Amino acid sequence: MNAMTTTPPASGGGWLGGLADWAVGLMETIGAPGAALAIALENLFPPLPSELILPMAGFAASRGSFSLAEALVWTTLGSVVGAFVLYWVGRLLGRERTRRIFGALPLVAVEDVDKVEAWFDKHGAKAVFFGRMVPVFRSVISIPAGVTAMHPAKFLGLTFAGSAIWNTIFVLAGYYLGEQWHLVEQYADIFQKIVLVAVAAALVYWVVKRVRASRSSRDQSPSA
Repeated sequence: MNAMTTTPPASGGGWLGGLADWAVGLMETIGAPGAALAIALENLFPPLPSELILPMAGFAASRGSFSLAEALVWTTLGSVVGAFVLYWVGRLLGRERTRRIFGALPLVAVEDVDKVEAWFDKHGAKAVFFGRMVPVFRSVISIPAGVTAMHPAKFLGLTFAGSAIWNTIFVLAGYYLGEQWHLVEQYADIFQKIVLVAVAAALVYWVVKRVRASRSSRDQSPSA
């Protein structure tokens, strides 16, 4: 394998830029497993954005540091492992203690945690799947799944499916954009809004379908 000869520019300055540089160095040092470790930590520390790390992994693959298949497999593995750790944190510590822990993290508001919990309470399994494609939700959604003791196999399956879709989009974007991988971040918010609109549309369709089925059942039932 060829090492990356140049370090891609980090997005922004300050501590976030430093974290981005650290993620690049990790991939340069230990290859694709470094991308998995960075993404696993992104799950545990939501302010570290996957919208930066995943395109970096794609860029590294385009430079020959590891293959594209390795980038996809390892980043998805990292997402699943990180999410599963948080699932067990929620399951073992309970709602209040995990809520206090997340509330103490920089750039994570307790209100965000409450919104994720409300979303999970309302949508359950769908929240776990689609939540993998929404910032902050992506990490925090594992907590209520653990607190409510969702079956581990079901949680892992939904997490794998949602993570695989999200990771593939951003890794491929970084791979094909090459040196311009950082442009992906500019469009990440648009993609996330598309996901939210799709989720809302699916929920509206489901509600309408249930209402129609209920009315049809009443119309077909014999009158007293």
